[in-house]
Amino acid sequence: MSIKSDGPPASTPRLYVDQPLDLASEPVVDGAAAHYLANVMRLKIGDPVLLFDNISGEWLTTAKMIGKKSISFVVERQMREIESVPDLWICFAPIKKVRMDWVIEKACELGASHLQPVVTERTIIDKIKPDRLTAQIIEACEQCGRTSLPSLGAPVKLPALLRDWPEERRLLFADENGGVPMPQIQAPPPAALLVGPEGGFTQKERELLNAHSAVKAISLGPRILRAETAAVSGMALWMGQYGDWDVAQTS
Repeated sequence: MSIKSDGPPASTPRLYVDQPLDLASEPVVDGAAAHYLANVMRLKIGDPVLLFDNISGEWLTTAKMIGKKSISFVVERQMREIESVPDLWICFAPIKKVRMDWVIEKACELGASHLQPVVTERTIIDKIKPDRLTAQIIEACEQCGRTSLPSLGAPVKLPALLRDWPEERRLLFADENGGVPMPQIQAPPPAALLVGPEGGFTQKERELLNAHSAVKAISLGPRILRAETAAVSGMALWMGQYGDWDVAQTS
């Protein structure tokens, strides 16, 4: 998955578009994205823009027509095919807005394939806005160079999550009360990491988790971590062992 050596400048804007791209397509960007390109980036006709569609990969385009509310493009060539990310789900209890946004951003950067909000007994955020989380996912993927978006699940209560859990997918449960150190766990993909809310899991939830055959309690070190720190630490440890961090970055 390499970018061609004769690619555009590093400063070239990069955007996700919800429309299939190929050499015959004529993509159009409107709304906030068009405003950003025209008024912030000062895009001119003929300027390059990288677009990706979560289907075919990333394409080099040039601006064809710049209107007040939309911009159309000519597709020049494909730069990268869609990537295959490690099969790691991140299951997280919704936390305060800024911290949850940070978890979403870092999960995208680290290469998670699926993001699953989980409602626990101590979850303090009772409502989340899928549209806002989707916007966070798109922005993070635009910035970190991903050509595929992680999927986003609807919020589910912990007992329901466990009831319908696929047995073949190991669920690593970050238990602040202790568990097997993460580097000692055998959890190749498909796998998932579960991180609790700011107040941690209740004893009842801990017993429910430990009784499930797919669940393994893990430790993320000797100190108590914030929910967002635990999520990123667990992802990083797993990616270092089972992910794609052995693949060289290309440019």
